[in-house]
Amino acid sequence: MKVACVGGGPAGLYLSILLKRRDPSHDITVHERDPEGSTYGWGVTYWRGLLDRLHECDPESARAVEEHSVRWSEGVAHVRDLAARHKGDEAFGIGRHRLLEILADRARSLGVRLEFEHEITEDNLPDADLVVAADGVHSALRTGRADHFGSRVSTGRNRYIWLGTTKVFDAFTFAFVETDHGWIWCYGYAFGPEHSTCVVECGPETWTGLGLDEAHESDGVALLEKLFAHVLDGHPLIGRSAGRAGAQWLNFRTLTHRTWHHDNVVLLGDAAHSTHYSVGAGTTLALEDAVALADALGDHASLPHALTHYERRRKSELLAVQSAARYSARWYENLPRYIHLPPDQMFALLGQRHSPLLPYVPPQLYYRIDRAAGQLEALRRFKRWLGPKVARTVHARALASRE
Repeated sequence: MKVACVGGGPAGLYLSILLKRRDPSHDITVHERDPEGSTYGWGVTYWRGLLDRLHECDPESARAVEEHSVRWSEGVAHVRDLAARHKGDEAFGIGRHRLLEILADRARSLGVRLEFEHEITEDNLPDADLVVAADGVHSALRTGRADHFGSRVSTGRNRYIWLGTTKVFDAFTFAFVETDHGWIWCYGYAFGPEHSTCVVECGPETWTGLGLDEAHESDGVALLEKLFAHVLDGHPLIGRSAGRAGAQWLNFRTLTHRTWHHDNVVLLGDAAHSTHYSVGAGTTLALEDAVALADALGDHASLPHALTHYERRRKSELLAVQSAARYSARWYENLPRYIHLPPDQMFALLGQRHSPLLPYVPPQLYYRIDRAAGQLEALRRFKRWLGPKVARTVHARALASRE
């Protein structure tokens, strides 16, 4: 099979690796519009489950990814002068540049052609049996066929900015700061021995009230350094990564589609879906897409059948993650509902922000139910049963309101 992967991010590169490992006779080219080594962002996160899956699919690249990752199993939340630590699942961080370097080297070693500074659009589609649109959330290939894919975009209320810092956090760190114009907060996590990612978020009123909407990048970053000085320990925030333009304040865009394939073009990774960054699943979902598409192509001789099976499988697997991301984003958009609770309750509900029940139950009552459920198996079963029912009902009503 002749395959053209449009986009040199994790999804496109990993798919090329998996397909070449299955059948070295595949003719695979990855087309990337940017120069090699030029990438946006800082670090990405993933969990043990993904690492185990990578070891099953391609042990060589999985070993390199694990070797260059940092890990933690604790979270810490700061509110005013209070801080609380809690144990969590084992998590990992790796620099996006390093991850792409590992995957590109592995793909080349298997015979994949990588063509950088080569932009692909509808007007110059490669002659291939399969064209994989792995060109990100702003996918040019998907946009050119938006009517067929049935693309839907919903825009979040809050503003956020993606920054780096030389402060190396020893745990996944949350910090909430109250200003005269409302609350502003950050998420910080290490991805190497010298740097961490620091995502800052706030409501639109806080963003404009602090003057961040009009501030020059350096002035805005300096203000954020002052606001989060207690967790940065004197380290600077960095507004740009190597080879990229400065960081921008954005509204998160949640992307969904009616279908993921058209003729011989199929969507992969962020081109197919987006989930709010507060659940840290973007890279994991992209790599899992690649695994599912490679499996489908290996299991089905007919390309249409393979693409249909891939889409059905991934849409089903994404439901729980997309639900968690939607409720996590809503938790932060409604931060005043939780931030003034007693610290132990606020921290506990921060960890429960993915729950579909939480927005519909008074926070203190939810906290008491959750505490009781932790001790009574019957309540735990009831909570697991009721949560998905509420999520499905709300999702169905949301779809109906669009029609």
